[in-house]
Amino acid sequence: MKRLISCFLLLSVVTVSAFVQYQPTWDSVDKRPTPPWFSDAKFGIFIHWGTYSVPAYAPLLPGKLAYAEWYWNALTNGKSNPKADELQKGTWEFHQKLYGADFPYQNFAPQFKAELFNPDHWADVFARSGAKYVALTSKHHEGFALWPSKEASATWGRSWNAVEIGPKRDLLGDLSEAVRRKGLRMGVYYSLYEWYNPLWLYDKPRYVREHMFPQFKDLVTHYKPAIIFSDGEWEMSSADWHSAELLAWLFNDSPVKDEVVVDDRWGSDTRHKHGGYWTTEYTAGMSGVDHPWEESRGMGVSYGYNRAEDLNVYHTGRELVLILVDTVSRGGNLLLDIGPRADGTIPVIMEERLIQMGDWLKINGEAIYGTRPWKNSRQWTAGEVPKMEYNKEYSSAYDVTKLIEKPADGKAAIQAFFTAKGHDVYAMLPRWSGRDVVIKDLSSAKSVHLLGSAEPLKFKASKAGLSIDLADLPEELRSQPAWVLKISQ
Repeated sequence: MKRLISCFLLLSVVTVSAFVQYQPTWDSVDKRPTPPWFSDAKFGIFIHWGTYSVPAYAPLLPGKLAYAEWYWNALTNGKSNPKADELQKGTWEFHQKLYGADFPYQNFAPQFKAELFNPDHWADVFARSGAKYVALTSKHHEGFALWPSKEASATWGRSWNAVEIGPKRDLLGDLSEAVRRKGLRMGVYYSLYEWYNPLWLYDKPRYVREHMFPQFKDLVTHYKPAIIFSDGEWEMSSADWHSAELLAWLFNDSPVKDEVVVDDRWGSDTRHKHGGYWTTEYTAGMSGVDHPWEESRGMGVSYGYNRAEDLNVYHTGRELVLILVDTVSRGGNLLLDIGPRADGTIPVIMEERLIQMGDWLKINGEAIYGTRPWKNSRQWTAGEVPKMEYNKEYSSAYDVTKLIEKPADGKAAIQAFFTAKGHDVYAMLPRWSGRDVVIKDLSSAKSVHLLGSAEPLKFKASKAGLSIDLADLPEELRSQPAWVLKISQ
């Protein structure tokens, strides 16, 4: 009888859940929970790829982000806006010098050929990186679609998708199939607005009704993305975009209604307020937030491939691992971007960095995947703890690698990052002292292991906390960017 009652209750929950109908209001769609796979995955790959990958340029300016995917907007403003900034002026000067003042941006489309694009190789690199999901720019603010979108060409009045011009190939479809064959979740980035789309410039309500809505539904219906990174929302309110209405369709009637994860970029009024997970961009990320969130950034200072970037602006493999560790310790996901070339190849330095991250995750992934924040996200050495700014949406001066150096001038340094899963606490050490480490907020443990080594570590309770003896590192673990202690309680 008890088993029958339990089965009935479970069936009731499933039945009720299956018939939840979200209304086209924020009050309703905000109640839709983010599918749990997202918070377990922790690490995804962002891909910015389009016609902007042909010029592949943005001027490098000290202390400023330089997004090469904004090339069209930058050169337009650099040419016509008297108040253009240095980046825009520099882009316009570059364009005149290399392509000529009369060369229109649209002429980059036939040069975007992707002739060396091998989606199976891309998918293999992503799988080896340890990432669990992928998000490709289905279209950026330029409006050029990487799938056969009829709306793109119709409203632009020209061939403006990758099947009709340039690659003559369904780039999104081919990559989606390859990524899923590797067991990863495939998603898309989708820009709501398009800088110079004639319909957008002439009649924004018609653009939303006749272009954006049908194009978005076509994209979702045919490619079934597990994640949708919406963007370009800031030009209008969510009411003008009719975003709640679109999300109600997505959560009620689309083929991905149960799996899909969405972000918070659905109108000028929505970031960190409405939608799905909160987004941050080239920042420290978030802290003290009981809501799914994700930090996105490139390996350098651009999302799209920028030929002006040199080795000095690229993060090392160690730095990228520490950015991932730091982000996950505070409950976030890291969406790390790559910018492929116009010919369809991934720059070797980006591929190398991804493989380096994957090598670390092969050994230490259990401290990342499926974990949640512990009661403390990090432990500091003695000294003054630096002040940090969290929960910003965009661009903040923050470098976690500078916070783990040995303390100087009375400043504290990060000694360990923490995550937790079940009865286990993971202490991720950016430095290996070779002696011992004291976990200040633990007083006991059943066992302590160094991930990657079979030998248990000795430990004892002390007034200061749990003191763990750090043995000599095995040869194969010495070059790691960080080391993980699994503390079972």
